[in-house]
Amino acid sequence: MKRTVRVLVAEDNEDHVFFITRALRGVDGVTFDIESVPDGAEALDYLYKRGRYHDRARPHLVLLDLKMPRVAGLEVLEVVKQDPELRSIPIAVLTSSERQQDVDASYQAGGNTYLVKRPAFTELRDKLWSLSEFWTSTALIPDPPT
Repeated sequence: MKRTVRVLVAEDNEDHVFFITRALRGVDGVTFDIESVPDGAEALDYLYKRGRYHDRARPHLVLLDLKMPRVAGLEVLEVVKQDPELRSIPIAVLTSSERQQDVDASYQAGGNTYLVKRPAFTELRDKLWSLSEFWTSTALIPDPPT
């Protein structure tokens, strides 16, 4: 029986959302229920179930870009990981930045992993397959808060 994992993709680049979704949908044994938001403010609205997201189930996993409009990904990460109700949701930073400063800041803010997006789809796909394998088969993830 396939397990369903809800994933929130917080990414402002529509092409990246498409490739992320396509890569995750290709993983065997898991059904991904994927929703995306185009900026950090909407990511927070989604996670806090505000406005048009009031009826959404919280995700099992968040894929978070660092460089987004309105509210930066690092700020989203800091807010979520400081909230006792939300901090158990795993957050994977998925960004184009290889700067050590960004890596360090992401982990210091409570990020669970840091992946660099490369232009080649096959490399991105392989990273996402490894990530999904870890979070769906190797590790046990908590049920998200309701």
